[in-house]
Amino acid sequence: MHSTLRIAALVAAVVPLFAHAQAQPVYGCDTPESKRFDFWVGDWELEFAGGKGRNRIEKTLDGCVIVEHFRGAPGTKLDGTSVSTYDRAAKRWKQTWVDNTGSYLDFTGGEDGGDPTFERAYEKDGKTIRLRMVFREVKKDSLKWLWQRSDDAGKSWKTTWEIDYRRAR
Repeated sequence: MHSTLRIAALVAAVVPLFAHAQAQPVYGCDTPESKRFDFWVGDWELEFAGGKGRNRIEKTLDGCVIVEHFRGAPGTKLDGTSVSTYDRAAKRWKQTWVDNTGSYLDFTGGEDGGDPTFERAYEKDGKTIRLRMVFREVKKDSLKWLWQRSDDAGKSWKTTWEIDYRRAR
């Protein structure tokens, strides 16, 4: 009986170690899904109604995270940073944006007619408002970025800000 207790204690101590070894995280992100927004990586000159800006987009943390550094000056005072990653568990892209106005916005990735998007919803006066970013006309050295709003659950979208991206030389 005494040896049975020893064996049970040994099994109880060893089994969690095997379970932990099997649950080790996978490092690095090189799947097609995790590369969906690689076109955005680089240094960009921006043009939009009322101004110009710069945007530096980089991949970090073993290729798993895209970090954006938006600088609106001199065209606008808006400066902001976003962090985006492909959430393996949710099988969706996620983005968090913060800026010098104190804004915090969280987005989930998707598509609109094959164009990559980041979208979010919030409540205002009992009404659901949807916002999204759409990346259109993506080419090696240019793209069009649209900030859109929907007040009718995504049935129709109104573009409220359009930015033309040109890769910085």
